[in-house]
Amino acid sequence: MTEEQITNNGGNYSAKNIQVLEGLEAVRKRPAMYIGDISEKGLHHLVYEVVDNSIDEALAGFCTHIEVTINEDNSITVQDNGRGIPVDMHEKEHKSALEVVMTVLHAGGKFDKGSYKVSGGLHGVGVSCVNALSTKMISQVFLNGKIYQQEYACGKPLYAVKEVGTCDYTGTRQTFWPDKSIFTTTEYKYSILEARMRELAYLNAGITITLTDRREKEEDGSYKSEIFHSDEGLKEFVRFIDSSREHLFNDVIYLNTEKQGIPIEVAIMYNTAYNENIHSYVNNINTIEGGTHLAGFRMALTRTLKKYAEDSKALEKAKVEIAGEDFREGLTAVISIKVAEPQFEGQTKTKLGNNEVMGAVQQAVGETLTYYLEEHPKEAKLIVDKVVLAATARIAARKARESVQRKSPMSGGGLPGKLADCSDKDPEKCELFLVEGDSAGGSAKQGRSRSFQAILPLRGKILNVEKAMWHKAFESDEVNNIIQALGVRYGVDGEDSKVANIEKLRYHKVILMTDADVDGSHIDTLILTLFYRYMPELIRQGYVYIATPPLYLCSKGKVKEYCYTEEDRLRFIEQYGDGSEGGIHTQRYKGLGEMNPEQLWDTTMNPETRYLKQVTIDNAAEADYIFSMLMGDDVGPRRDFIERHATYANIDA
Repeated sequence: MTEEQITNNGGNYSAKNIQVLEGLEAVRKRPAMYIGDISEKGLHHLVYEVVDNSIDEALAGFCTHIEVTINEDNSITVQDNGRGIPVDMHEKEHKSALEVVMTVLHAGGKFDKGSYKVSGGLHGVGVSCVNALSTKMISQVFLNGKIYQQEYACGKPLYAVKEVGTCDYTGTRQTFWPDKSIFTTTEYKYSILEARMRELAYLNAGITITLTDRREKEEDGSYKSEIFHSDEGLKEFVRFIDSSREHLFNDVIYLNTEKQGIPIEVAIMYNTAYNENIHSYVNNINTIEGGTHLAGFRMALTRTLKKYAEDSKALEKAKVEIAGEDFREGLTAVISIKVAEPQFEGQTKTKLGNNEVMGAVQQAVGETLTYYLEEHPKEAKLIVDKVVLAATARIAARKARESVQRKSPMSGGGLPGKLADCSDKDPEKCELFLVEGDSAGGSAKQGRSRSFQAILPLRGKILNVEKAMWHKAFESDEVNNIIQALGVRYGVDGEDSKVANIEKLRYHKVILMTDADVDGSHIDTLILTLFYRYMPELIRQGYVYIATPPLYLCSKGKVKEYCYTEEDRLRFIEQYGDGSEGGIHTQRYKGLGEMNPEQLWDTTMNPETRYLKQVTIDNAAEADYIFSMLMGDDVGPRRDFIERHATYANIDA
């Protein structure tokens, strides 16, 4: 595997300008091409790639237990009880098959249909890329009563595969140390791995996945650890996602079948809320952009429910026109299919393009749903009544929208009166600060750079859209101000639609700037809930950020320093106060309004000095659950969550 890099050196272009990258050097040269990025997301992707190999063994029927360990030094160990990677001599490469798998791009058993029928790892880049991006990696195989081992440095083997012991079990153990010179962070987050391991356990019923963090001990002295196992698969998954919502009825509509050689598993629940939450997977990969399997599901749902509603005369009585999206309001569903040769497309390669899948899913879902509605008339009526209510609300939403939306998003009129806009009109250069309170809004307007920074002050807490009917958001002044300022549209050419059109988005940085206290965090969460439920593309495309104002201004004599965390303050005391607070003046900023315009610019708005946190969705199902849990009616899970994460909360004394 080689990659050519062509450079133009002042017109003097010759063979010297052609750089050939052999083997895994290409991965080290441009890691983002292979794992997405070199920050936190890419770092955790390394673990997923190794776990994928173990999951493939499980899908093939040879593995039941996977152990993932975060070691004390932030290295990762993944061990399974599968067959073990073959270690015999590879005929073509003239080296051990283990070495080939670990050091050659796109090498592995999953390309041989006889070895694996389906594979999640085909979408990924393979364990060889993990090896390339690790300063050190140790691969151990338990096979034929022996333990085989090979070590690598930056993807290169340090010695030939050798026997290092005996054993009475089979499997593979991989341990790797991510390269600090490549990744911007090498600290693994338990919560991120926890969410993915839970997801994999639900998607692969019967598999046991153990996650252990050797960096953290519990009160009893044991390491922090969790076991993920699901006997009912997607039935349990959809109940987990929907656990903080009020169910329309308690049944899970479930199917697990095979159509046209494609294994299809679907679980559906209806709740009393107003959002559509469908999570789709292909070979354990979250297809966040949907694809043919999602299209087939939606078509089956609409056709089957519409036919039932028409046959039962329910629509005649309601006298409202039903649209496809009305059938999905209050719906939570998980779709998981396995495809031997998936074709991915879309901006992030997470959209399924296989045409044969659409008909298979449509047939499977249509049959199951028809049977369920016929056998459960009481639940069927609840669904149809919910659909009629959704249609009524949709029409009300359109009327509310039309009363506030600008006739033309390109015209100068129609922007909120409180918006202090920027002079530049290039969205890629422009930033919108959503600022808590008029006082801080005034300081931000004075302190900003008027050319590219716009300010929209928010008065009080905005509507919690998690608990409101769809059209209520468009009746809220603060929500409408945000929608208008952004230039987001709903519905095209008079059509109703819950899908946000962000083609005319006026700012490519939308920055939440609130006080560093509990109220500020609550406002952040309310706004993020609005974005996630009403315009998720803003988050998916990386346009949403949270500003980080300082908690303190510490000074001693002429030395002054803004401290953004309690740790920063303690470090200042250690450095300038000889370990004590004698002679150090600490100013605690209770709110943004306490800073003058110059201070607000220096600490929170200046691109050269500020700290911005980009909001991302790494796990859609987990995000869905967390938003409904934090912002819904069920108090118990929210209390547990806050108690568990209290150490990270900004709580005023």
